[in-house]
This record gives sequence, C-alpha cells and structure tokens, in this order.
Amino acid sequence: MTTSTALRRLRGGKSVGLLATAIFSLLGLAGGASASGCGAALPAGRNDLSIQSGGVERSAVYFIPSAYDGKRKLPLVFDFHGSNSHPDGQMNRSHWDEVAEREGFIVMALQGSLDGSVPGTHAWNVPGVNPLPGVSRGNGLDEGDFIRDAVETAKETFCVDPARIYASGYSGGGRMLSQYVCDGHGDFAAAGFVMGLRAGYPEQEDGVWRPRKASCQPAKPVSIIAFSGLKDHVNPFAGGGKAYWQYGGEVAVKRWAELNGCDGRALTDKGDTLTVTTYPGCRAGASVMSYVIADATHDWPGKNIRFRLASAGDEAIREVDATGRMWDFFRSAGGELMASSAKATCTDTTTTATNNKGGQGTACRQPVQPDLSAPGASEGL
Repeated sequence: MTTSTALRRLRGGKSVGLLATAIFSLLGLAGGASASGCGAALPAGRNDLSIQSGGVERSAVYFIPSAYDGKRKLPLVFDFHGSNSHPDGQMNRSHWDEVAEREGFIVMALQGSLDGSVPGTHAWNVPGVNPLPGVSRGNGLDEGDFIRDAVETAKETFCVDPARIYASGYSGGGRMLSQYVCDGHGDFAAAGFVMGLRAGYPEQEDGVWRPRKASCQPAKPVSIIAFSGLKDHVNPFAGGGKAYWQYGGEVAVKRWAELNGCDGRALTDKGDTLTVTTYPGCRAGASVMSYVIADATHDWPGKNIRFRLASAGDEAIREVDATGRMWDFFRSAGGELMASSAKATCTDTTTTATNNKGGQGTACRQPVQPDLSAPGASEGL
C-alpha cells in the first residue's frame, strides 16, 4: 500500500503543504472507499505529489481537469520526462494538461531518480543501459517499482478507470517507458513515444545492432504509437548514437509488431512531410503505428506539425498536434488517420506556408510562442 503527500500549487505560484491522508479522509476518500479513489471532487489544476516507494519519498506532478467530479471514472495518462528534465518541464513541453482539460482526463508526470547533468533536472535509471554522460547512477533507484507504486497511488487517490490508463514518454522517458512495458508490467492499455521507442536492450550480433529478445517480454499486447524525426541526431532514427541507442527506430517498431503478433505486412503511406506506417491484425485488438517526420529534430512535435484525423459519426474532421494525435490513438485503440489528403490548419494563416503534398500530416511554418519553462531539446535527452 502506498501513501502520499500532496502539495497544492496555487495559481499565484505559492505552495501550501497538505497531508494527503487527512485531506482524503475529510473528503470521504479514505478507508474502504479509497480502493477506487472515487468520492468527492478535487480542485482542478496542477499539483505536486510525493509517493513512498521502496522506503523512499519520490516526486510527481498531477493535473486534475475541471470536469473531475470524483464520481465518474476518468482516463489517466502518465507523462515521462526526458533526461536532464523534470515533471513540470515535461508537461510544459507536451501540453498534456491542456489536452486533459479539453478532453476530461487526469495526467500524472513522474520524476526519475537520477540527478541530471543540468542543475535541478533528473533522468531515469533505465535498466540494462548506461545513463547519459554527466548523469551518475550513484543515486539510482528501482524505477519499475516506483512506476508501479505510482499507478496504484493514482487508482487509490483519484476516480480512475483502470482499463483506460495510458502512458507517453519523451526521449529518455520513452526508453524508461519502453523497458517498463518490456519487463512485463501490464498497467498501460496503450503507450506513446516521442524520439524514444525501444524494444529491449541493444545488442550486436554479426555486426548488426538489434534488440535483445530476452530483455523484452511484455505481459500482454499493448498498442504502440511512435513519433520520430529524420533530423534527430540525439536518438537517430537510422540507428547509432549513444551506447543506450544503437538500433534504429524502424527496428524498434518492427519488433513491437512482432511482440504484438501483428501481420508481417506493414502498410505505409509516404509523403514529403510525413511517413506513416501501421501494422494491422495485432493480437487482442492492439495497434502499432509509426510517424516519421522528415524535418523533425529531437524536439517534441508541437503545434507546427498537424495531423488530420478522420471523422467518426457526427464528429467533424479535426487537425491536431502530436499530443492530440496520441490521445486520439489512446482513446480509440489506434484509430486510423485519413490517407493522402492532409491539409494544414494553422492558427496564423497570414504567416503560414504549408507543404501538403501527400502523407498523413502537414508541416506549418509559423511563429510558435516558445515555452520558457520547458527545458530545451538539448537538455531533455
């Protein structure tokens, strides 16, 4: 059983420490009712959370949407930060909280146990691989136990639908999430990856790098969506890079298709801007989908990259960024994009030049307001 201490972050930037067990008792969430986490409503917004795991207090940030009433079970998305980053910085990068407010779900961002090479940042103690240069493993803890405890804490604390718990990881957070699923943890119904999908430890055989099969044994088929950039020189899509990387993004995607028992024949739609690859016929209704963005570097694909979604019933065709596309994948268990007819919907049409020659999305060249509270790409590996 995990215990937690919540720190309510106020809009003015101040924090007030509150003992979570006392709060949840007053709200009727403690005792026998705490198993489901459902009860009274909780304040909307971003909050800090401390979780006891392995006798150590670990840190996290969670977001409650305005629609939360404590009665209806909501989906939950975990957001894993990259190396040399932190939970707040990652949520500022991914904007999962904005999507959660609009769509009505909870977000939780956990903090890795390693101290990053940049002061005030952190990294994940990913099993089987050495951390980045400048990141020491001296204070590394068992991240798998922490993630598992965080999932249980969320289910005990919030009104969460256990069948709709998802996770996304950026760079080093993607490597951590990959290995967590590889290690047989079946908490997540689907997982998304930005510049960080792995399928087990890298090993070399006959001069070729590939995932070590014995190091990735998922508990069940899990839907996978991955975003990669051809200009990513940190975690190269073609392979190589640091010792933790080596085999490329296409190899990782193919391995997940094998692990999920998908048809061997991939369906690919290639355009000037994006190439999307899907693997049909996976076991238990799982999906495997990969987006390779021609001009993308190691950054999280933001609002300058748009993905066009097919309409469903009375719902109109929509265009979303990578985070919105990931959420649509999660909630629809891998719903399909419209093929070969993507057009841009950019917020500033007077300063936009688009490239829409085929593919599944469109790059919009437009000024984007920088998020100064999110670590830069070079800091979030």
